[in-house]
Amino acid sequence: MGEKFHKRIERATCADLSYEGKGVCRIEDGVVFVDFILPGEEGDIEIDYRRNGQLFGHVKKIAVPSPDRIFPECPVCYACGGCSFQWYRYEAELRYKQQKVKEQFRKLAGMDVDVLPTIGMEEPRYYRNKIQPLVGNDEEDHTYTGFYKEGTHHIVPVERCLIEDERASKILKVIRDLLDRFHIPAYDEHARFGVMRRILIKTSYHYPEIMVVLITAAERFPQKDRFVEALIKECPERTTIVQNINNSPSSVILGEWERVLFGSGIIRDSIGDLTFRISAKSFYQTNPQMVEILYAKAMEFAHLKPTDVVYDAYSGTGTIGLMAAKHVKNVVAVEIVKEAVEDAVRNAQDNRINNYSAHVGDASSFLKAMASRGEKVDVLFMDPPRKGSNPVFMDAVMKMKPSRIVYVSCDPSSLARDVKYLSKLYKVGRIQPIDMFPRTTHVETVAELCLK
Repeated sequence: MGEKFHKRIERATCADLSYEGKGVCRIEDGVVFVDFILPGEEGDIEIDYRRNGQLFGHVKKIAVPSPDRIFPECPVCYACGGCSFQWYRYEAELRYKQQKVKEQFRKLAGMDVDVLPTIGMEEPRYYRNKIQPLVGNDEEDHTYTGFYKEGTHHIVPVERCLIEDERASKILKVIRDLLDRFHIPAYDEHARFGVMRRILIKTSYHYPEIMVVLITAAERFPQKDRFVEALIKECPERTTIVQNINNSPSSVILGEWERVLFGSGIIRDSIGDLTFRISAKSFYQTNPQMVEILYAKAMEFAHLKPTDVVYDAYSGTGTIGLMAAKHVKNVVAVEIVKEAVEDAVRNAQDNRINNYSAHVGDASSFLKAMASRGEKVDVLFMDPPRKGSNPVFMDAVMKMKPSRIVYVSCDPSSLARDVKYLSKLYKVGRIQPIDMFPRTTHVETVAELCLK
């Protein structure tokens, strides 16, 4: 991995944590980014490789531990890479995320902004309502499920994950046993041979509903009917079973084609007093306990009025826009994923909301067309993917000049970059980190922008 390099061990002290949660340690050669070490800790670090001129390593032994270090409950957390902070006291993790947002604004936007303390969970465990582990076979052809070790395509077997819904973990164990019983092989991405690629499980927080998605490399897999019959019998808590066919050589998780093997193909969940349909492909926030806090904060920052026209960009299944619709004149929502828009339209119908319209399309092109027609909006909600928005979209925003923008972001770096672009016309108000992803380096942020 990386450039040719001779490994060595050195004693070093961690000064800080990087954007990715790696310890920043200084040695004679410069800076080393070190896994599994915390600020203030001194220890022996093994320098593993150099990439793009930068040194990377991991801690071998902690000589002086941080008071924020705790013993991790997860036995594979150092190998898995799914959790970055199982060994970090939760209060310190929340402070790190607040500082991370502030630092990205300083570095990427040149802005010294006030960032509110991160809102965290009372119990930061078992919160994920969606899991999508890979499937593998060991040397004796027994099935295991797990996740890629960071920076590799090596699957680390995980039997019990401390951040995923416990109901999903139990179903996953049954599926592993059934794959062995019916001799259904895992898909080997190198040999391009086998059947089962991943298992996707979505759980509802407010309803006793669970979706199981079997992601296969081809439409046909051996003993499918018997497998599904056994899964229905042994997991009575599951509500629907879907097969998704993904024959792509890429690492994309879901394929284009799917069919329902049992049930309706959807589950429901609630945010506040609204109910939402969730399909296999539709996006829905993965932490149902914190999503209500997230969206309540977004509504607060929007200062909604009964006369407002709202534009909901990157709208997904309509969660933000439908919550806003109760308080405003009209909501226009745009999402590029057709299935998500279909869910959003159905969600509006199910919740008897008549002042909401959802459209399939690119958010940038749609808003640009609205701006060219001279249409106006009062409030813009934007919740783009991790890479953030783009100048075409933001130029259209600044042409339309909505009085308030609420930007929901899962990546502080793209948030800071986009807010800098919008700051030509908009004043930055409150910035609120919310811990949607405890025990990882990720943080969700809500930013309030007002027209100058």
